[in-house]
Amino acid sequence: MSKEFKHVSESEVTISELMLPSHSNFNGKIHGGYILSLLDQIAFACASKHSGQYCVTASVDTVDFLRPIEIGELVTMKASVNYVGTSSMVIGIRVEAENIQTGESKHCNSSYITMVAKDKNGKGTKVPGLILSRRKSVLRFLKSMKRTQLKRKRDEEFHHIDFDSAEFQKELEKYRVQVELND
Repeated sequence: MSKEFKHVSESEVTISELMLPSHSNFNGKIHGGYILSLLDQIAFACASKHSGQYCVTASVDTVDFLRPIEIGELVTMKASVNYVGTSSMVIGIRVEAENIQTGESKHCNSSYITMVAKDKNGKGTKVPGLILSRRKSVLRFLKSMKRTQLKRKRDEEFHHIDFDSAEFQKELEKYRVQVELND
């Protein structure tokens, strides 16, 4: 039986993985796609732990790659539920890489992924609310709330804009683009 509210700490998940040569790109750094896969896995685990349900990725809201990750570094990802809606949750993830020989650690990535809890029939299902007992959790909730509002506003605005208008045609002149329409 699921609780009506849960402390943020009840759903936090931390994973660590040693970065291997098989995870690297052609430049010898850890491939961003591999990190994205790990981000999705930890977001799933955190959201499922909070909701007690199967969860799906609704959107990858932000992925900021700040520093490259090297082969041989120990990557640690820390995930927490930053925001809840009715069936959705925004999972915040911090990625750090540690040089295991020197102990030096660096912040490499911050990500926000929206997950949705599903019932046995694949319908969105209600998730527990959050108990915010630390100032950092309140700040994270408020920032996620604001990001969600801005995303809705942006989606609404884009839905109603006429990109064929003369105003937008003129706007293109400011950019390194050449328009050659064939239709």
